Formats: sequence, C-alpha cells, structure tokens
Amino acid sequence: MTAPPAVLLHGFTGSSRSWGDPVLQGLRSAGVEPIPLDMPGHGGRAEVSVDGVTLSDALAVVDEATAHLDHFDLVGYSMGGRIALHVALERPHRVRRLVLESASPGLNDLAERAHRRSADDALADRIEQDGVEAFVEYWMTLPLFESQRALSAETTARLHRLRLENRASGLAAALRGLGTGVLPGLWDRLGDLPCPLLLIVGALDRKFLHIAREMVSDVPDVRLTEVVGAGHTVHVETPRAWLDAVGSFLRDQIS
Repeated sequence: MTAPPAVLLHGFTGSSRSWGDPVLQGLRSAGVEPIPLDMPGHGGRAEVSVDGVTLSDALAVVDEATAHLDHFDLVGYSMGGRIALHVALERPHRVRRLVLESASPGLNDLAERAHRRSADDALADRIEQDGVEAFVEYWMTLPLFESQRALSAETTARLHRLRLENRASGLAAALRGLGTGVLPGLWDRLGDLPCPLLLIVGALDRKFLHIAREMVSDVPDVRLTEVVGAGHTVHVETPRAWLDAVGSFLRDQIS
C-alpha cells in the first residue's frame, strides 16, 4: 500500500511553484505524490471576481483538485496552513493526515480579529496603490523573514521572481478574504481534529514556535517538529529537514 497524494497549500504571496523542486522531488522519492495548488488570488488563480475571495473559494479549489480521490493528505504553509486546518475540520472523512508548517489556528478574540482585519485592509490598500514589486520589497524586509537572508542568491532570486508573478488585485483580495482577521479562529475546535497532525516550525520563528507549542496540548493526535536553524519558511530554508519530518509522518503506518 502507498501513501495517498499530498495536497500542498502555499502561503501568502506564493504559488504552487513556491514549494520548489527539492520539496516536490523529495516527496516523490519518499513515495508521496504532491499536488501543489494555487490558492485564490495567487499564481494561476490571480484573477478574482468583483466579489473578492472567500474561504469557500479556497475550499472549492481543494475540492476540485481532489474530486477523484477518496482521501488525501494535506500540507499547508502559513496562510495555506490556516486554510488546510479549515479543510480538515470541514472535510473530516477525506483528510488522512495533516501537516501545518508555521501556521496558526487564527484569533478567537473578537477585538484582536477586528484590529488585525483593519491592519490587513490597510495593507491590501497599499498593495493596490504601490503595486506588486514595491509591496514584495517591503514584505521581505519584515522580521518574520529575517532568516531568509542566509539563503543563496539563486534561491532568493527565484522566490522573488515567483512573488512578482502575482497581481496586486489578487493579493489584495486574498488578504481581505483569507486573512487572520477575517477567518474564524479555530482554537476551540482543535480537539475535534479527526486526523493525525504534524506541526513543523523553525526554531528561529519565535512567534509561531510559541503558537505550535500551545496547539500541542489541544490536539488528540499530534507531533511537533522544531527545526534548528530555520525560520518561518522551513521548506525553503532547510528542505532536507522538512522532508525528513514530513516524509516520515506521511509514510508512517503505511505498509
């Protein structure tokens, strides 16, 4: 018996191509067929309607890609992890195993959500006003991505080029429709997660390391991997460590 395909959901400003060949080829070598998807407002789904982007749109993307599958594994990074958690809870009989990289269940406090939603709305306005190139330059200077400064010039250039393939209208719509302040917090539902969960987080990413450690106590079947020397983008910064953790988790109990 082989592992089912693994659906991969990227983060904000990324695309299905952001995972990179080391991750995709590494999963195949481990016997896991990856299905990387473009989330609404990104990559091949940059075009958005006048109604914007919603969580239902994101769920529909996953449903369309997995319609031929009885079940599948699900891997989500950052924004994609937040969406993946919603998928696993809304499609409990279809997701076999769940991997969340540098992801959060969101915010339960209404005041915090309102504050974050206001900040994301302002950021979306900035994207539309300044354009993708200026926004990406700003985005990559955030402390969250400081550890990426150690990446090779080739890797940095590739990631930058892929981000620039997105459109201002799509990124703004995704931020307004899929941001942490918009989606409901899921902390209270973590105990209902029906599948095994792997949390993978970089040890240098203090914010999301703290979140992951908090999540562990709320999930019935959970494994936490803290990757030394990595920050927010573990799959980019330390792909071998990422593959070791994710590959073994997805292959576990497969005979």
